Amino acid sequence: MTDEMAEPDPTPAQLAQNLVDLLDIEEIDTDLYRGKRGNDGFGRVFGGQVIAQALQAAQRSADEPKAAHSLHAYFMRPGAEDHPIIYRVVRDFDGKSFSTRRVIATQRGVPILTMSCSLQLPEQGLAHQDKIPDVPSPDDLVSERDLRLAMIDDVPDRFRANFLRPRMVDVRPISPRSWFNPVKQEPRQYSWFRVVAPVADDPALHRAILAYASDMSLLGTAALAHGVNWMTHKLQTASLDHAVWIHEDFRADEWLLYACDSPWSGHARGFNRGKIFARDGRLVASCAQEGLIRLRE
Repeated sequence: MTDEMAEPDPTPAQLAQNLVDLLDIEEIDTDLYRGKRGNDGFGRVFGGQVIAQALQAAQRSADEPKAAHSLHAYFMRPGAEDHPIIYRVVRDFDGKSFSTRRVIATQRGVPILTMSCSLQLPEQGLAHQDKIPDVPSPDDLVSERDLRLAMIDDVPDRFRANFLRPRMVDVRPISPRSWFNPVKQEPRQYSWFRVVAPVADDPALHRAILAYASDMSLLGTAALAHGVNWMTHKLQTASLDHAVWIHEDFRADEWLLYACDSPWSGHARGFNRGKIFARDGRLVASCAQEGLIRLRE
């Protein structure tokens, strides 16, 4: 197919709606849900999609106004885009203040992820938080999409479709990484992100989108210390476990700052931490992840 015949890229509004549709899981029985397939067409399901859909299953099994405030997930097998994902919810506890849920995600009868989730009735309490880092405004930064398009001539053909595809979340890195000439550097990175267009006001949807996006930067942070990445080295990467704590209300279609660091790696694993701040300085979420970073000969 020639460039003249290629279909135009989806608009930001279409991309945002694609993300909303992806996270709108279908209830097929009590505490049993089906998640839509990703439409990227690259075979392997993005881990953030499974986390977000599992969170949606947990949220839909609990009565409002209880809201999800933490999740802990373990990845067991990679998901395949060829099949939908089934989410089974186990209601472990329902109290006056808290509810807990377990979610088992399966494909073709085989578990690919387990997740525990806690939901809390909103209440006031003692409060403090870390200060937002002093970094440039997202208005002064270039989107990762544009950064990738600028280096189109350097992208190997086998990576080009995935590397250059339009994204549902706009990411603007503070210090863009070098995709083709990575060097060892401090394992710390900052980026702003938001959905590419406004979405509905549903707070549960915004929590699910944050969970989706929280898997976009963490694992690569550990690799920074070693000057490697998946495009230039035979680096096998995969999320092993992933945790998110949601502290405050926020909107995922407004700019959020993701501050990531990696205090340790070893034994083919990298440990990563993340803090997510709203633009007004509030710390709205914290994340942690350990992932596989296996360098093959």
